Amino acid sequence: MANWFLDALTWKSFTIYFLLSVVLLLVILGYVTYAIYFERKVIGWMQSRHGPNRVGPLGLLQTVADVAKLLMKEDTIPKKAERQLFILAPIIAFVPSFAVLATIPYTQNIYFADLNVGVLYYVALSGISTIGIILGGWASNNKYALLGGMRSAAQMISYEIPLVISVVGVIMLSGSMQLTTIVEGQSGGFWHWNFLPQIIGFGVFVVAAVSELNRTPFDLPEAESELVAGYHVEYSGFRFAFFMLAEYVYVFAIASLTTVLFLGGWHAPFPFLDFVPGIIWFLLKFSFIVFFLFWLRATFPRVRVDQLMGLGWKVLLPLALLNIIITAVFYEIFGR
Repeated sequence: MANWFLDALTWKSFTIYFLLSVVLLLVILGYVTYAIYFERKVIGWMQSRHGPNRVGPLGLLQTVADVAKLLMKEDTIPKKAERQLFILAPIIAFVPSFAVLATIPYTQNIYFADLNVGVLYYVALSGISTIGIILGGWASNNKYALLGGMRSAAQMISYEIPLVISVVGVIMLSGSMQLTTIVEGQSGGFWHWNFLPQIIGFGVFVVAAVSELNRTPFDLPEAESELVAGYHVEYSGFRFAFFMLAEYVYVFAIASLTTVLFLGGWHAPFPFLDFVPGIIWFLLKFSFIVFFLFWLRATFPRVRVDQLMGLGWKVLLPLALLNIIITAVFYEIFGR
């Protein structure tokens, strides 16, 4: 297997993949920069505020200025912190968030890796970020940071389970964990998209995904008013930026995954609109999901930790299991 890989990998193919990876990284960094800007503008609009409007025309350079400030700030490490783990934690949190994007198909021809276990690949890698968050809290040698890390671990592990189980129904419908195959099974109009037959799984997936992203109303790991910013309280400068970057890259990833699994991917909602390029439909669905996440943040208050855990174990998990049973019974009666 190793010999085959080395024979197939030429300098030309390596250079192409490397350049494409750099392009994707630049696209992601641009997305994160202006996702933060638009989030602040959208929330400001919803709450009758102006949002960023000073740095650059219409405030377009505000996030650029914020990022530059973070990169130029002094990099401080607490004296009694576990230095090696403290440095490693933001990297462990960020790298999987970028690596999961390799298997996302944006159109029929635009993707990096068409794995036959694409769903499993995403789930396996995204779970690694939890380790980075726990390490960040523990290595800081700070009780508030440790409490934030433990909260985050409990939350992410609890909601990872219904998130994964809610996708099982989609896998049963398509008969594959390959993301391109799942999208191809949703062609022919929006009535073929998975969110309709899998409406229970779709609801569970969305709620669990919001909690996995640590976003309002499930942002307890970063509850500033309660935990002094939680697990990253001792981080500053570019290490703090890595944690924030990982969070927004996961917003990109989860919005893309929702589009692929439930909303038809690059397929048009009506067959007569197939002349529109698939990447346009993908971006429109993707943008709607990101806007929905911004909308939630502007609308809902933060839930209590007992409400958070109760929702995950007592509501979402039984619903996800019920969705599998309903899908299995449907197949037994009507066939695939």
